[in-house]
Amino acid sequence: MSLFSLNGKVALITGSTRGIGRAIAEAMIAAGARVVISSEDAADTARVAGELGQVGIACDVTDAAAQASLVAGTLAALGGLDILVCNAGITGRAGPLAGIDMGDYARVMALNLTAQVVLCNLALPHIAERRGAAVLIASLSGLRGNGAIGAYALAKAGVAQLARNLAVEWGPRGVRVNAISPGFIATELSAPLLADETFMARRMAATPLRRPGTPAEVAGATVFLAAAAGGFVTGQNLVVDGGTLISDGS
Repeated sequence: MSLFSLNGKVALITGSTRGIGRAIAEAMIAAGARVVISSEDAADTARVAGELGQVGIACDVTDAAAQASLVAGTLAALGGLDILVCNAGITGRAGPLAGIDMGDYARVMALNLTAQVVLCNLALPHIAERRGAAVLIASLSGLRGNGAIGAYALAKAGVAQLARNLAVEWGPRGVRVNAISPGFIATELSAPLLADETFMARRMAATPLRRPGTPAEVAGATVFLAAAAGGFVTGQNLVVDGGTLISDGS
């Protein structure tokens, strides 16, 4: 079997109708997996699932009952679960923590961190039956100080720690749990920044590869962590950022 084959595997991917999440879904399908497409928008979920020829189950991941239905629906539709990818998230309002709206803070934490805790607790017992894996999407912002999207950075730092905690908890049952921290990735959501010449000049100067990443490059890392190639990797936070984290900007 190929180290990167996902033949016979079932993957549940949240936030998978666009951007990084959709790229992960497409990469896992190409590797042979059957995928459950999911987002909170029922119409988008149905459309993308139809386009990709997969199962679609809409879910608001801030609703624990809806998450339970998502896992149950996956099991009913595809007979089991091997791979969970927690990708759904929001950035929240930009601005310093000193002036943060606590309602927005609560929404950011609920969607980016609490939802991943809940979904992992629901899914990992089933994944353990098949000695599978979970990949939690964190962020480069959770590894550096951040003056603009502080709540998001806090939540994503928590996601990386969640991966470590769950790796320790579930490792004895054969489950691997890792995080991925993307850097600046060219997606629809980053289009305004891509069009900002001043921002791009500054950010690319601090990125050794001198370009944004692509959703496919994050997807490739996700397939690695879910497949046999990553079979002895757990509790890690794989940074996919073109070198931004390690650069001194020179």
